[in-house]
Amino acid sequence: MTLSDPRFLSLNQWLKAYFSDEVTPVLISGDASFRRYFRISTPDASFIAADSPPDLVPIAPFISLSNAYAAVGLIVPKVIHADAKQGFMLMSDLGDTQLLSVLSAQNVGHYYRQALDLLPQIASVVESQDVNSGLIHALPLYNEAFVRRELHIFTEWLLGTHLSLSLSDDEQQLLNQSFDYLVVNALSQPSVGMHRDFHSRNLMLQAGELCVIDFQDAVVGPVTYDAVSLLRDCYIRWPQALVTDLMQYHYQQAVAHAFISPETGFDQYQTWFDLMGLQRHIKAVGIFARLNYRDSKPAYMADIPLTLTYIVDIAMKYPELTSFAQWLTRRVLPAFVSSEPLTGVKP
Repeated sequence: MTLSDPRFLSLNQWLKAYFSDEVTPVLISGDASFRRYFRISTPDASFIAADSPPDLVPIAPFISLSNAYAAVGLIVPKVIHADAKQGFMLMSDLGDTQLLSVLSAQNVGHYYRQALDLLPQIASVVESQDVNSGLIHALPLYNEAFVRRELHIFTEWLLGTHLSLSLSDDEQQLLNQSFDYLVVNALSQPSVGMHRDFHSRNLMLQAGELCVIDFQDAVVGPVTYDAVSLLRDCYIRWPQALVTDLMQYHYQQAVAHAFISPETGFDQYQTWFDLMGLQRHIKAVGIFARLNYRDSKPAYMADIPLTLTYIVDIAMKYPELTSFAQWLTRRVLPAFVSSEPLTGVKP
């Protein structure tokens, strides 16, 4: 950080009003939004300061969800001090250990079951209290418009901006039919509270316990969404036998907590899970491209090949999506491989 960074200077001034001694915020990360996080170390404790530009990423939803998640027993960052007008927060420090960084073939089953055990608590959160008015608000619904808006990110940013593909009428019809099928699947599932980005980079490991971060975009939506976010992570792939075993674990858990009817068989659950994963991965590759071109964050582009492979592999299992999978293999994957080196600048 330099003296030319006005938000960093403002954050320093804001922190001086809270700490009696001089502190030095050290940048530890930015995320896929416009937020930045800094660590502050004192002789007695360590804290995290968040810089979240209020016109881009308001902090009120984060604080509301932090309170709601803590109330059901989840370990989340505790907001100690906040300024919604400036977009600054001072929070407890959950450490540096992302779950992803410790996973191995030997321990992944243990840790993923531990993570899945958090989902009933997350599923129970369907509303939060506004930090300003005190009013209780239902979380947004992951409805048809929401699902289609996410799918459109793929069309706009991966196909359009990154690959510059011009779709024929037949190709556009194929996309529309495939997306319709995924929308129907999402809307047919029971709805629960949904973290919406529940994966191994958003779970921190501290003293053997899993802590949950990056939950401010929580909604009410399909019961399989968070489980598929974890088990078919865009950032790492595990053997199908392990994924199926963990799917069974989540299915039984969801039935036991009455999130899924006992009359719903595992085959139906697996279809929901597979197609929900497809929708999420289609959205994700679009977001990775958008992060590169709109937000100058090219690192996420490296995650697109694995995610596209997921999409093709799962789509091939369903007759309604076979043509879509074949089209991706024939038209999109070769175009992606041959695309120009990334610069982080929109062409």
